[in-house]
Amino acid sequence: MKTQFALGCAMTLAFVTQPGTAFAQAAQDTVSAPEEAGEGVGEIIVTAQRRKEKLQDVAVSATAFDASALADKAVTNLADLQNASPALSISDGGITQSINIRGIGLASNSPSVTAGVATYVDGLFQPPIVQANSFYDLASVEVLRGPQGTLVGSNSTGGAIFINTQNPLLDEGLGGYAMFGGGNYNSVQSEAAVNLPVSDTFGFRAAGFYRNRDSFYTSVGPVGNDAGKLREGGGRLTAMWKPGSFQAVAKVSFNDRDTGGYAYRPILGTPYDVFRVGDIRTISFDTPVANRERSFQASLELRQELASGITLRSVTGYQNKRINALNDVDASAGPGGIAEDYFAGEKVYTQEINIISPTEGRFDWILGGYFQRNDIAIRILQDQQGFPTDIIGGNQRTTTGLFAQGNYEIVPGLEAQLGARYSTYKATGYGDVTIGAGIPGFPPGGLAVASLAGSHKDSLATGKFALNWKVDADNLLYALVARGYKPGGFNSPTSNFDPERVISYEAGWKSAFLRNRIRTQISAFYNKYANFQFNVVEPSTGFAGVENISTVEIKGVEAQVQGRFGGFGFDANVAFVDSDLASVTFVNTRQLGGANLGPQCPVGTPSAPPFCFDYAPFIQTTGGGPNLYAPRWTWGGGVEYEIPLGGEMSLTPRVNYAYVGEQFTYIGYSPLSDRLNPRGLLSAIVTLRINDRLKLEAWGTNLTNKDYITGQLNSNEFYGAPREYGVKLNVTF
Repeated sequence: MKTQFALGCAMTLAFVTQPGTAFAQAAQDTVSAPEEAGEGVGEIIVTAQRRKEKLQDVAVSATAFDASALADKAVTNLADLQNASPALSISDGGITQSINIRGIGLASNSPSVTAGVATYVDGLFQPPIVQANSFYDLASVEVLRGPQGTLVGSNSTGGAIFINTQNPLLDEGLGGYAMFGGGNYNSVQSEAAVNLPVSDTFGFRAAGFYRNRDSFYTSVGPVGNDAGKLREGGGRLTAMWKPGSFQAVAKVSFNDRDTGGYAYRPILGTPYDVFRVGDIRTISFDTPVANRERSFQASLELRQELASGITLRSVTGYQNKRINALNDVDASAGPGGIAEDYFAGEKVYTQEINIISPTEGRFDWILGGYFQRNDIAIRILQDQQGFPTDIIGGNQRTTTGLFAQGNYEIVPGLEAQLGARYSTYKATGYGDVTIGAGIPGFPPGGLAVASLAGSHKDSLATGKFALNWKVDADNLLYALVARGYKPGGFNSPTSNFDPERVISYEAGWKSAFLRNRIRTQISAFYNKYANFQFNVVEPSTGFAGVENISTVEIKGVEAQVQGRFGGFGFDANVAFVDSDLASVTFVNTRQLGGANLGPQCPVGTPSAPPFCFDYAPFIQTTGGGPNLYAPRWTWGGGVEYEIPLGGEMSLTPRVNYAYVGEQFTYIGYSPLSDRLNPRGLLSAIVTLRINDRLKLEAWGTNLTNKDYITGQLNSNEFYGAPREYGVKLNVTF
């Protein structure tokens, strides 16, 4: 009876959802091309503070990319961003991805723990399920580091990620692009978009993509499968109406992703590792596996600029995300295995209202309100040697926020910024974990052994105070203190845990040199992180629940540089994060295999799972260590050189390297079972530009074919992609 294991596996799902607020601008305004006036680095425009601003003028640590930069750095999905942005780590958990910035985000697979890095697509907060979708027809991606407690709100204790898709271009006429490509593992990829302006004030944009490749893995188990393949497609339709001072943008998109099942293997040092066979590209399951993820998203943004210059803004959104999967929970053909039929679904309703002042004068401001509701349902049916465990339930979450931010120019060049937000959170849950349904001796519907019901409420004021000094046109100095939080939650009708809170102090310098040919960002930060939430086993009951186990201190430095000298361009980034998680006493479950072993046995009574178990040999006290998913070093960069070939033709080779240091996934700190080893990945792209409308690209990722672990789920681990390479033809019309 693997009830605890089932709970962990089942609830690494959409329950990690708690938003703050959202924003997105017209995509074509988000990131601009290099300046025509010189050979320097092009200006990067971001909308992190609801207005179009130059990245170098915004007093926040951020990395931003346009569509071209994402392609150059081989960023094709959310997880790839950690190879291009400092202090960011994204760990694969199968059902969800654990996103952490500066060592703060998500470290637990419990359904009760919400995200600490908020991710948005076109202004809509994204539930953590169905986040591995491929990028296509993007305008920009912005990664903000540090608590965003004013304009984003709760669930941004580590930072926030904003993915902005392209809008119709009303002033560019009928046009678009198409991409076709292929590569090893029989990969085929295509992408296209059409820009259709109907008039000077109204237009459409349609975009879509398709990806298809074979699995990286060989199945040798008694049951054949195709786990790890990829069959993915999606589309988006956007309409824009812009008569004068009013603008409306409506978007509808869908995505369908089939991976054939999770391709994972037992972690070394866990009970099922004796059944591992071959290398990391060999999987052995004894039950059929499958995985299909589908999503639908609709949004409507309305903007009205009044005669006074004040802008009224409304963003309304709806999402529906679903996962259907068949899983081999123990990832092996060993005895006592568990087969699982898994479903998770989440519907999200959002509404945000902004009132935005003009920026003329010494004082400007933003006011806003936010509402979100998440409706979540799960159905997990497990079978272990004919013994069923059913986990059926769900919950509803409601989030609200009221916020304001003002900027006041004290003297020319020196600005004070003050922001505040009041957030509320309410969650209620229902359902049960039952065992033995249909087995003689058990109730007809099974015996309820754990409740998924409960309720939780909390609220908190967060915000930011900053001093920003624009020394001259090329230099900005800033210092800030910010407060962020993510909500608490419930484990059962009688067990709750408190919100996490973080206070962050940061100072930074943004500069440009040599007539904007070199641009830099440097920052240093110190975070005090309280009430760290983590899933632990309570010996008295034998069940896992979330507790506020410790405090964390995190400090570090980050630096970024971009350069452009004619045809030669380069970029680099580095982050050093030193984190310290205080000592914790807990039951180390790595050696227990995730099973529900029962409550602690009375003194003198031998272990007899699932009726009772002696946890004493497995209780461990750590002497402290780094925070989970907090690599000490992350660094990387790229170089390129454009070689003219005559006429409009040119050849541009580019090489990228990204390093992510070691990170721990569990508070046992075992170098065998609780650690993701450091990795350095090399990629390259060679672009032959024939003219403004036609280019051919040859690309390769993980060129050294490095084997590495990307994440863990309970007692199983996932692996990164091997060497991939191919060619793409891009046509613009």
